[in-house]
Amino acid sequence: MAEEKKEEKKIIIDEDWKKEAEKEKEQLAEEQEQPAERGPLPRGDFAALISMLTTQAFFSMGAFKIEGQDDREPDMELARYNIDMLETLEEKTKGNLTEQEEKVLQDTLGQLRMVFVKMSEAGEKK
Repeated sequence: MAEEKKEEKKIIIDEDWKKEAEKEKEQLAEEQEQPAERGPLPRGDFAALISMLTTQAFFSMGAFKIEGQDDREPDMELARYNIDMLETLEEKTKGNLTEQEEKVLQDTLGQLRMVFVKMSEAGEKK
C-alpha cells in the first residue's frame, strides 16, 4: 500500500507537455520584446500643450527619471527654454484664455519656477 501512494505522487512529464511549456515560454519572450501598445492619445487642447512643456522642463531638470535608465545630469538650459516657452504662451494668449486655463498656466509656471530655483541652487552647491 505504501508503494502505491509513492507511485501516485510521481509527476509524469510527456513530450506534449514539454512542447506546450516551451511554446508558452517562447510566447512570453516575444511579448516582452514587443513594445506595449500605446493607449489613446489625450485630447489636443491647451492643457495638453501646457502639460507637454511642463513634463519636458521637469525631465530636463532631473525631477523625472525613466525607469531602467542611468541617472543623468540636469540640463538647466533646456529646462529654462521650456519654461520660457510657457511664459511666451502666457504672454501671447493673455485675454484669450478661460479662467481655468489661465489658472492652470499660472500655477504651473509658479511650480516650475520654484523647482528651477531649487535645482539651480542645488547644482551650485555641488
